[in-house]
Formats: sequence, C-alpha cells, structure tokens
Amino acid sequence: MAGLVIHGRKTSSNVQAVMWGAAELGLEVDRRDVGGRFGGTDTATFRAMNPMGLVPVMEDGKHTLFESAAMLRYLVAAYGPGPFAEGPEQDMWAEWAKHTLCAAFTMPVFWGFYRTPEAERDMTAVLGALERFEDLAGMAMTRRGAGPWLVDGRFSRADIMAGHVLFRYFTLDLPRRPPAGLEDYYAALTERPAYREHVMVDYSELKG
Repeated sequence: MAGLVIHGRKTSSNVQAVMWGAAELGLEVDRRDVGGRFGGTDTATFRAMNPMGLVPVMEDGKHTLFESAAMLRYLVAAYGPGPFAEGPEQDMWAEWAKHTLCAAFTMPVFWGFYRTPEAERDMTAVLGALERFEDLAGMAMTRRGAGPWLVDGRFSRADIMAGHVLFRYFTLDLPRRPPAGLEDYYAALTERPAYREHVMVDYSELKG
C-alpha cells in the first residue's frame, strides 16, 4: 500500500474524489503535485501514463490507471470493500453521478463562473446550468429517499462521485436553490473525516 502513487494537485476535483476514496479505505498515498500551476502533464513520462495529459494518474505496482471512476473501482476491488457497499445499482449510480451530475456542474457552473474572469462570464448560461444541476441533484435526492446515502442507505462509490462537487456547490457565491434533502446529504458528507481532509480544500487559486 505504501507504493500507491497519485499524480495530481489537491485542488483538482477528480484528484479529490480518488484521494477521498483511498482515505476511506485507510490507504497510504504518495500524492504528487502535477497539473495546473505545477505543470508536468506535458512530459513524455506523464504522457506515457496518460496520453490525454490529464490528472489524476495512479500507479500501484504494475498497474497504471487514469480516469477517476476507474481508479476508485480498482481501489475498492483491490483493497476494499472497507466502508463501501458494492453492487450493480451502486455502480450504475456512480457512473451517472460522474458522467451526468458532475458533468452538469464542473464545466458549465464552476468553470463558467469561478474560473472565468468576471468580465467574461455568461451569467445567463451559468444560472441556467446551475438550475439544470439542481434538477439532477433533485433526482439523486429522490433516489436517496429517507436514507443517509444515495443508494439503499449504504455508503458507496456513488456517494464519492455525487458528493465530491458539493463543497464547491455550497461555497460558490451563486443564488442556490438546493433540492429537498441536498443540504442534509451534504451535512452528512462533511461529518466524514476523509471528506473534510480531501474535498473541503481551499480552491481560491483557481479563480479566474
């Protein structure tokens, strides 16, 4: 476990998801600052690990992986399950959270608002995207129901994929209208030490 290396800056939301998951499993990780202001993604060595030149990249013995969802799936299979419930529905909702829910937030809302200089922002587009994200989050909360976690009341990779963007959602200076249940869900996430350590990270260096 001491050989587990994750390449990526701590302010990358995808890096945060993997680091959070690894911490939930009690894994020791050597995280190395790559990407953003640190650079390093255009080197031949890095491109050999990920031809797209994106973080995170994970090395674990003979395995080298990119794509955060694949990394989490690997870590839970190799070192878990730890606190993670695993099953087809958990996997389905984890994929949905990654590719639908988070995709509706990261570029159109976070990048469109926070990472774009104020004079260049299209606030009509940002606010429309925010409303779309909240509609999707409402679908997730409907699935969650009265339970604490997203799928059948059991913590899973779906909560990592859905929850890792919520710190930014709840701290951006935007007119939020969170759907019913989302604030309680976020409050439960913030009670997890691994979430506080790896997700609730100052992202001011990313401001456009």
